[in-house]
Amino acid sequence: MASKKTFIPTPEQLMLSEARKAKKLREANTLLSANLKPDLPAQIISRPWISLESQQELDIKLQRVKIMTWNLLAQCLVRRELFPTSNCLKAGQREGMLHAEILAQEPDIICLQEVDRLERLLPVLEKAGYQSCFASGRGKKHGCLITFKEALYSVVEEQVIYYDDEDVRDHGSEKSRRGSSFYTKNIGFLIALKSKHDTHQGVIIATTHLFWHPKYTYERSRQAGILVREVVKFRAQLGLLEWPILIAGDFNFPPEDPGYSLLVGDPLLAAQAEQVLRSQVIHVSIDPTVPATTPVSVDDEGGEAEAVDPDRVIVNARPSTDEDGLLSIQEILDLFPAESKVRSVYDAGLSKCKYSQIPSYGNRVLLPSGRRGFHEPEYTSYTHYWKSVLDYIFVLDPVDRSSKVTSLLSPHNVDDIRAGLPQKGVCGSDHVSLAADLVWATQTATTPL
Repeated sequence: MASKKTFIPTPEQLMLSEARKAKKLREANTLLSANLKPDLPAQIISRPWISLESQQELDIKLQRVKIMTWNLLAQCLVRRELFPTSNCLKAGQREGMLHAEILAQEPDIICLQEVDRLERLLPVLEKAGYQSCFASGRGKKHGCLITFKEALYSVVEEQVIYYDDEDVRDHGSEKSRRGSSFYTKNIGFLIALKSKHDTHQGVIIATTHLFWHPKYTYERSRQAGILVREVVKFRAQLGLLEWPILIAGDFNFPPEDPGYSLLVGDPLLAAQAEQVLRSQVIHVSIDPTVPATTPVSVDDEGGEAEAVDPDRVIVNARPSTDEDGLLSIQEILDLFPAESKVRSVYDAGLSKCKYSQIPSYGNRVLLPSGRRGFHEPEYTSYTHYWKSVLDYIFVLDPVDRSSKVTSLLSPHNVDDIRAGLPQKGVCGSDHVSLAADLVWATQTATTPL
C-alpha cells in the first residue's frame, strides 16, 4: 500500500487561512461590541419599589399600567464643560448603564426623551419584547421615543405636536395666532395603545421634552398648554373618551413654576404671573431683526450654544409688544381649562407613602401652604451645575373611571448621586428615571389618587 502524502500548504494557502481567521475574529468582536452577544450587565444602583397598596386587595379585573419615563441625555448634547465631575461621558461608557436601567424595571410602557443612537437602543428594546415609535423636532439630532410591550398593546394612532407650528388663537395674523416667543424645535408625541387582552381597554400616552432655557417661562407654559389641549383632542377625535391619559416626560420646570401650577390646577400666584410676564420677550429666532447681543450659534436644544453659565440669562431677544401677539395672563389661564387639569403620580403617591424617610421636594424647597408639588421626588436631575425636579408622570382620568397608584420606583438617595450625574456604577444619564404602577376602575369602585 502506498504511504499517504503529508499535505503541505503553499504560502498563498497559508495567507488565505490566516486572512479567514482574522476575518472571523473581527466579526466576533463586532458582534460583541454591538451587544448582540451580551457581556456582563452594566452596573447601576438598584432602586427599590415602594408599595402603596396591598396587592391582595386589588381586583384582578382592574386595568393596570406600569409606566416609566426617562431623559437619557443624548450623546450629541454631551459636553465636558457641562459635566465636569462626571466620569462616564463617552457613549460606550454610558450605553450599557442606560440599557440596564430601562430593562431592569420591566415597564409595560416607556417614555424616553433625548434619544439618539437609535441603532444601538432599538435592537436592545426589540430583543426584550418592545415595539417602539420615535419622533423628533425638525432638524434635531435627538427626539422622543415611546416603546411598549408588543405582547400587551397595539398602536391605534400616533401624532406629533410641533409646538412652533401650533396656534393658540383662532384669529389675527399668523404671528398673533401662534403667540410664540422662541422657535425652539420642541415636540410632544402622542400615541393611542389598545390592549391585546381586552380590546375595549387602552391608554393614551403623551411624552414631551419642553424648552430647556430656565428664563423662558412663558414659552414653556405655552408648550405645556398646547400639549394638554392636543392630547385631550386626540383622545376625543379617536372616540376613546373612556381611556385614561398618561403624560410623562421632561418638562424642564420645578413644582413652584407657573407651568406646573397651570397643569395641576393650582391658582397662579402673583409672583408666578410676574415671572411669566418678565419672560415675554421675542427671540431672534422669531424676529431676525433683533440685534444680537452675543454671537448666535444655536445648539441642538434651540438655545445659544455658548450659554453654559448655570445662571443662564436671556440673550438675543427684545421685549415683546402688543403686535407680537403673546398671550395675556388670562389667555394663558384659558389655555388650561378645568376639565384638563392633570394630577402628578409621584406627588399623589408619595403623599400617602408610609416611608417618611424618603425626602421630597417640599422638604428641600419652601412651597406656599396648600400648593401641589410638595411630595414630588427631591431631585430628578442632579449634576455639578444644576439640581432640580424637572420630570413628571401626570394622569388625566376619564370621567367615569378614577386611578390609583399602587407602587412607585423610589427616588435616588442623594448621597448616591452627590458627585453629579452621570456616574459609573450609579446612573448613565443626568436625569433620574421615574416609574409607577397604576390601576383604573369605575369611580364607585375606587377612590381618586
